[in-house]
Amino acid sequence: MEKLQLEYSHEGAVANIILNDGKGNVLDNIMMLEILDVFKEIRANQHIKLITFTGEGKHFSFGASVEEHTKELAPTMLRTFHKIFEEIVDMGIPTMAKISGQCLGGGLELALICNFMFADKTAVLGQPEIILGVFPPPASIILPIKIGNARAEEMLITGRNMKAEEGERIGLLNRVFDDKEALNAGAEEWIEKNIIPKSASSLKFAVKAARTTFNYILGNKLPQLEYVYTQQLMETHDANEGINSFLEKRKPVWKDC
Repeated sequence: MEKLQLEYSHEGAVANIILNDGKGNVLDNIMMLEILDVFKEIRANQHIKLITFTGEGKHFSFGASVEEHTKELAPTMLRTFHKIFEEIVDMGIPTMAKISGQCLGGGLELALICNFMFADKTAVLGQPEIILGVFPPPASIILPIKIGNARAEEMLITGRNMKAEEGERIGLLNRVFDDKEALNAGAEEWIEKNIIPKSASSLKFAVKAARTTFNYILGNKLPQLEYVYTQQLMETHDANEGINSFLEKRKPVWKDC
């Protein structure tokens, strides 16, 4: 694999997916397809009790590739990205994000789909898409479910970042640790206590039962927002201007249309 590492722990019961593209662990189409390939391997193993996602280095992920947000590439990028969410829902295997540093845009969306979000105090969470003139389809659905509309709308409509302490206070993060070393140790202890003693088969049923409403809403609304993004938003001047101005390293010139 070019941009991922897959490691097993806890006598093969935990599959650890490590995002590793050398810097910001950007979720481009190559990395997304590698995640889907890894899922095929995990699906074939009935003994997997947990999937974890973490970022190599200081950051979890800077987000999805802005270069692939252009009008020409956005439909393919979104379809691949949303397939990851569909697969996680369908597998029903418990999932955990272990977050250090920047966890933004598509990176935060990948963490949001997880059942458990652990972080250290360096974590910065945000959905900055609106600053580029676009919006995040999965987060627009998942954030309101997880933290309520008032808090979610502030993040989604302003694009502001949130530090780990606030994320824990409002219930978005399950645990916050002092640093990455403590995060890894704390997660290991939690997994040993709360996941490993349980049946892999029964855990899948528990996940799907706990997410009955969550999965119904996501399954019905994500295709709608994907359509709005690709067929309506990307037909506007400002969405294209926002993406192009970022790539050209200049200030956007909005026309409000």
